[in-house]
Amino acid sequence: MLKNLWTIQDWKTAYQKGQIHLADMIGYVAEIKNDDHAWIEIASNEQIQSQIDILKDQNIADLPLYGVPFAVKDNIDVADFHTTAACKEVQYLATQNAVVAKLKKAGAIVVGKTNLDQFATGLVGVRSPYGAVKNSFNPEYISGGSSSGSSVVVANGIVPFSLGTDTAGSGRVPAGHNNIVGLKPTKGWFSTTGLIPACRTIDVISIFALHVDDAWIIASLMQGYDETDEYSRVHPANVPTQFSKQKIAIPAQLEFYGDIESEKAFLVAVERVKKLGYEVESIAFSAFNELAVALYNDAWVAERTVAVERMTTREKAHPVIAQIIAQADKFKATDALQAEYNRAVLARKINLALQPFDALMVPTAPTIYTIAEVEADPLTKNAHIGAYTNFVNFADLSALALPNVLREDGLPSGVTFIAPAWHDQALANFAQLWQTETSLSLGKSTQHYQKSINIHSNHSVQLAVVGAHLTGMPLNFQLTSRNATLLKKTQTADAYKLFALKNTTPPKPGLQCDAAGTSIDVEVWDVPLANFGAIVAEVPAPLGIGNLKLKDGTWVKGFICEAYAIQDATDISHFGGWRAYIQSLNQTAQSIVSKNVGEVSI
Repeated sequence: MLKNLWTIQDWKTAYQKGQIHLADMIGYVAEIKNDDHAWIEIASNEQIQSQIDILKDQNIADLPLYGVPFAVKDNIDVADFHTTAACKEVQYLATQNAVVAKLKKAGAIVVGKTNLDQFATGLVGVRSPYGAVKNSFNPEYISGGSSSGSSVVVANGIVPFSLGTDTAGSGRVPAGHNNIVGLKPTKGWFSTTGLIPACRTIDVISIFALHVDDAWIIASLMQGYDETDEYSRVHPANVPTQFSKQKIAIPAQLEFYGDIESEKAFLVAVERVKKLGYEVESIAFSAFNELAVALYNDAWVAERTVAVERMTTREKAHPVIAQIIAQADKFKATDALQAEYNRAVLARKINLALQPFDALMVPTAPTIYTIAEVEADPLTKNAHIGAYTNFVNFADLSALALPNVLREDGLPSGVTFIAPAWHDQALANFAQLWQTETSLSLGKSTQHYQKSINIHSNHSVQLAVVGAHLTGMPLNFQLTSRNATLLKKTQTADAYKLFALKNTTPPKPGLQCDAAGTSIDVEVWDVPLANFGAIVAEVPAPLGIGNLKLKDGTWVKGFICEAYAIQDATDISHFGGWRAYIQSLNQTAQSIVSKNVGEVSI
């Protein structure tokens, strides 16, 4: 039974129906194989039992991840598990849970620590003394890295989600190579306390899942300011939560290193974006490329040197890692300052270039190599893989890697959507549309994506509008000018009446709850929390903002009306909505004009 569970919802449903029990987890984990080198440490019976004991007296309804297994990249601390960063010489037994604590508090069970490119330095998944991690679709090919093991165990259905890290693409490339989702959050959104750094200033912890719904569930639990992490940041409350510009950028200069299959796959993605209703525009990519190569070819490489040499000597590091960090010896302190100045200039250019667009779409990786090809030429091949990833954290951007197609050779090919910092929710909302449209199987499963949640957060408020704030109506600008975005067009529950109020400018309706009422057309808008108060302040009497029930049973904020204003108002509920009522007035007026013109002609 457990081997047929793929998503978080699969696991939760199985527990709720009594099809599986916590005790089953011991046998399940004991049967996990490591033929693909995905694991560094698989949890022992005792490690699983200790986690089960904590959950035994808990109410399953109170824990969103009750009994759900997950894996953690082995450069992130998990209490009572060893941390190695894929370097045996630095191994230690962790005593703290880092960001993992939030997931365990929600009921999740850690089943092991996953393999990685040593010290999270690499995008290929072969730079580890624990073996090269094999691609989940073809074992001769790389899994991608550095979060290699974390991606493969999700793609193969061992766990429904896992944690990786992403400094320069480590949370995106493995997702693209294994047909899964890789959520690379805005820097500082998730705490990095308890993470062995690669580049401390730009490291983030990332999430792998089969679909964006599961990735967002985990992100919502992990997010939050951490005062113990000097790079943690408070999420602003005034950012858009949906795409609204209907424009996607792509690089004008695309490089696939001769991989025709990857090129064909990206063209499919471009056509899919257009099918979803977005304009696609090519933009110059020189600033992006220049910033990307700075990661290893400039003084920034010294940050990796600092991270490694705090843990061990170069002689004990993987030969390729030692070669990389040795490059720092040729730079001076003044070079480091100049590198930061250059980064700031390029980051500004990049962010300005992206302003007219909802997002930038790039191939997650321009190509995919066999393990043998990478081992024969490790630095060049790794540089190729990072062509579309290295610049993202440098420029303080958010990103979401999504499955795109399975190539004719059977290998996955993904794309990544990149947006400004803190646009993570907007990316996730778009990803639901994307995964619905692709109709791909999830990872290596035979399941297909079906939307299971509404993407939301505590950084915005859902507001139902019924009259002058509807799209195209006179007051809609009060929403759009404050970064509010349209979520959906729907109806209220069958318990409302709509009235045309007298003496209002512009004309406005009043909505009232009434047991004898009907469903009324509404639009639900997502309003950034910081801007919600300004909208409320503009609402004149007799209107106000209250709680409104939709036809699907959910409650949102919405426009309501004082009872006294209804006494001399006109009941227009039979029109089903304000827009239909206004159209009827226009038709009546047009009919009168036509009749008068006809009489004059006679």
